[in-house]
Amino acid sequence: MSNTMFAVVKPTSAPGIEIREVPKPQFGLTDVLVKVKMASICGTDLHIYQWDQWAQRRIHPPLIPGHEFCGTVEAVGDEVTSVKEGDFVSAEMHVACGKCLQCRIGEAHICQHVKIIGVDTNGAFAEYVVIPESNIWKLDPSILPEYASILDPLGNAVHTVLAGDIAAKSVAITGCGPIGLFSIAVARACGATQIFALEVNEHRRKIAQQMKPDFVLDPTKDDVYQIVMDNTDGTGVDVVLEMAGRTEAIRTGFKILRLGGRMSLLGIPSKPVELNLAEEVIFKGATVQGINGRRMYQTWYQMTALLKANKLDLHPVITNRIAMKDFASGMELLKTGEASKILVYPNGTK
Repeated sequence: MSNTMFAVVKPTSAPGIEIREVPKPQFGLTDVLVKVKMASICGTDLHIYQWDQWAQRRIHPPLIPGHEFCGTVEAVGDEVTSVKEGDFVSAEMHVACGKCLQCRIGEAHICQHVKIIGVDTNGAFAEYVVIPESNIWKLDPSILPEYASILDPLGNAVHTVLAGDIAAKSVAITGCGPIGLFSIAVARACGATQIFALEVNEHRRKIAQQMKPDFVLDPTKDDVYQIVMDNTDGTGVDVVLEMAGRTEAIRTGFKILRLGGRMSLLGIPSKPVELNLAEEVIFKGATVQGINGRRMYQTWYQMTALLKANKLDLHPVITNRIAMKDFASGMELLKTGEASKILVYPNGTK
């Protein structure tokens, strides 16, 4: 067996990536070595590729990025007991410390000392990746491999949707990137009665239509406030799931939220956002939630249940499949806004 593998590597503190032959990773007593079947590209990976201000602060090259994947267990450390060679797995890529206040009170998803595989340590854009046993998620055979490779962002959607009551509620989703698109499917599967999808990008609106919300609106052209009010008896929506991270989207979300409604914020603004807190939050009696990652491991059980029950059709969101050697072209495509979820195959097959 070869002691090397091919991987996507961020070699230096500069834009771009390289495909390199690198040493196959070593694993410890409580680690699992996974042969990657497929991985998927996230917006975080685009930040790393472009080497923007966030990446410059957070990333320490050389690094193998990639934090969304599925694969087969190749080998396990001597103390691993929950999985074995040949098991089909994915993983929660946020590695919590297990010792801080948040970890000890059941909030490990916001661990003070979290390390992210593919951001802080080498990740899954490679032929092999090493995962702590505690973070491995053994997959039900009924889950499609392409769905298994996108459980990380799907988990973001499930966490956001189920952070409060959703059954028999009207919902607005601001921003139809992959997580926003997944949220349409999750909200419908969990009983939302009326779904408004808001997106400025034409390509994403077309995909949103395939996810079958009740309304797909362009905030740059449509009178979103009036349309929402006309279709909610003048009250506004019960729930807003904010996925865009843009000031205007956030303000629109608060504007269309009903009195006493829930605002769940997952999108990350690139700069501070100014709001009229008195009118939009305090006098409105709004519940405002910051959503970060996936609850460990409640969210994983929830999304597995939804997938096993065939409640989610996510195929429209998967727009491209590429060989790992073509990774740079995939990133360039993502930059155009003409792609949504791109699957990456280390072995070059599709």
